[in-house]
This record gives sequence, structure tokens and C-alpha cells, in this order.
Amino acid sequence: MAERPNPGSHQKLYGLDHLRALAIILVFFFHYFIVSGGEPEWLPKVASFGWTGVDLFFVLSGFLISSQLFSQIKQERLISFRIFFLKRFFRIVPAFLVTVGIYFCFPFFREKEALPPLWRFLTFTQNFGLNIKENGTFSHCWSLCVEEHFYLFLPLILIFLQKTKLFFTSYWLLAALFFLGFVIRVYSYNYLYLPKIEEKSSWLYWYKFIYYPTYNRLDGLLTGILIAGIYTFSPNLWNRLSKYGNQFILSGLCVLTGAYFLCENQQTFQASVFGFPLVALGFGLMVTGAISPVSFLYKWNSKVTTFLATLSYGIYLTHKGVIHTTQQVLQDFKIEHNTMLSVCIITCISVAYLLHLIVEKPFMRLRNKMLRQDKS
Repeated sequence: MAERPNPGSHQKLYGLDHLRALAIILVFFFHYFIVSGGEPEWLPKVASFGWTGVDLFFVLSGFLISSQLFSQIKQERLISFRIFFLKRFFRIVPAFLVTVGIYFCFPFFREKEALPPLWRFLTFTQNFGLNIKENGTFSHCWSLCVEEHFYLFLPLILIFLQKTKLFFTSYWLLAALFFLGFVIRVYSYNYLYLPKIEEKSSWLYWYKFIYYPTYNRLDGLLTGILIAGIYTFSPNLWNRLSKYGNQFILSGLCVLTGAYFLCENQQTFQASVFGFPLVALGFGLMVTGAISPVSFLYKWNSKVTTFLATLSYGIYLTHKGVIHTTQQVLQDFKIEHNTMLSVCIITCISVAYLLHLIVEKPFMRLRNKMLRQDKS
């Protein structure tokens, strides 16, 4: 029987690095053809499904964060919200604030004309009521808002369940939240989006009421939590499932293929209600495969994907601004579109690497120092 690595330990799960690299590649190419106006010509068709990269990030976050918390529960240790918040704060907020500062202080970095108010970024509420036509700059921050809401509520809910001795009977809560997502999306589609469908820019309302709000985008996070629950608390079931790692990956690709065709027109009722959970299921199957010791993703140690995974947060924060800035700086040189794409890939990775060295690593060292002091 293969030993199960603990996601909260120092043992590296290379399979998750591959998927994290895949997620940022999907997001990058999806946003590149938007920022560049659809060039190169081949890119829109190839990258049109790239919006699902954020859903893969959600599944990964749901699995990794809940695995760490579940590990403490399994050891009968009470979750410390302070320590959890400290870890998340130093991992997320410094690089985010630097990026927000760049957007507000240097207008040439903005990929669109206008930013939402600063308080929307500082309170992580930008994804509610977002009009991407009027305030579309740094709009991709919406998914970070969703994750921050997750980081706030998950530990609080788990602490409550721990203290009330209800944790091991709380599986119903996961099912209820899944079901509630369908209900809210049906309501949002029929009563918020449909009344606006005859308007010229009806697509804006679809994004505003269905795509961006946290309560419509929990499927990936909940899928990650479900996988972590089985992984942590049901070792016998996990050992049986983990024998089929490659089959899970293949099944995930098949499900995502179905999701691709379902979501060709995202603004249909079927895509709006069932598209997000189907995408979450597909990526959930791939994550399950990636942490299975028999799968090729688990066994494959790639320095390239590990490097991209390490920089994925920095790339995510800055890539749209860097793409826009790179294209503006080089516009007089009439660079061929494929070459420009290559140049933008290099500049995005370079800026993310600088952000990692100058901001992320020092604050992670500070975080680790504070956590050591906490234990002493």
C-alpha cells in the first residue's frame, strides 16, 4: 500500500504543481487574446476555454487549504484562526497590495480605462456588482476575492463544528452548499439576468450577476474540500480510489470536453447553471489523479512546472498589466503577433519572478519567523 503524502507537510506533491502551472497557462492565454484584441489569429479558438483556469485554482485551493485544516482536526487539535489568518495574510496580501499600488500609481500599467474604487480592492468586495465595461481594469482580481471569502469562512465554520462536536456529521453542509449553488444560479439567471437580456450590453449583466459573485462560484472550492475530506478521513476509500490515478485524469479530461461544448455559449441557461459544477467536477477528477501515487502526474518531477507553479500567483496578479505595458512600449516596432506573444510571456514571467524575490519571499520569511515565535 502506497504511503499517502500529507499536503500540509513538507513532502512535495508534484502533480499539483503541474496542475497549478496548467491553471496559470490557461488564464494567461485567455486574457492575452482579450488584451491583444484577438491576436494572434489562432489564439481565440485555442484559448477560449481558458477562463476555466480560475476554476482549477479554486479546486486546488479547496483541496490544499482544507487538507491543512482537516489534518489538525484529525490530530484533535483546535484550529487557530489567528495562525491560519497569519499564514494566509503574508502569503496573499503583500504581493496583492504591491500590484494594487502599481495599478493606482501608474496609469500606463492599466489594461483598461478605469479602476473600481480603492476600497473595493482593500475589502475584497470587487466581485460584487462589478461592471467590467466601466471598471474593467484589474477585473481578474474577482477570483482572489472569492478565495479570500473562502479563507475567512472555512476556518470559522470548522472551528464552530469542532467546538460543537458536529464536525463528523457535517457532510450534509457540503451537499447543501452544492445544491444551494444551483438554486442561486437559477434565480440569478431568471430574475437578474433575463430581464436585461434585450439590452445592448446584456453580457455585462451576465458577468455581474452570474459569473463574478462568490455565491455562484463555490463549486470548485467545495469539490476541493470533498477530495480533502476523503483523502484525510477515509484512508480505506482513498487507498481504493488512488489505484486508478491515470483513469481519474483521463475521466477529468472527458468531463472537461463535455463542459467545453456545454459552455461554448456561456450565457445560456444550461451553461450558467450546470457549467461551473461540470468544470469543477472535471478538474476535481484531475486533482484526484494528480495526488494518486500511481499516476504519471504524481511521479513526474518537472523543474519547469514547479517554477511556473511557484510564480503562478505573481503572474496571475500582474499579467494583464504587463501584457498591456509590453505591447504599448513595443507598438512602434511593428512586431509580428506570434513574436509579441513570446515577448509578453517572457516579460510576464520576469515581472512575476521579481515580485517573488522582492515581495513574496521576504514576507514568507517574516511569516515563518512570527510562527516560530508563536510556538516558542
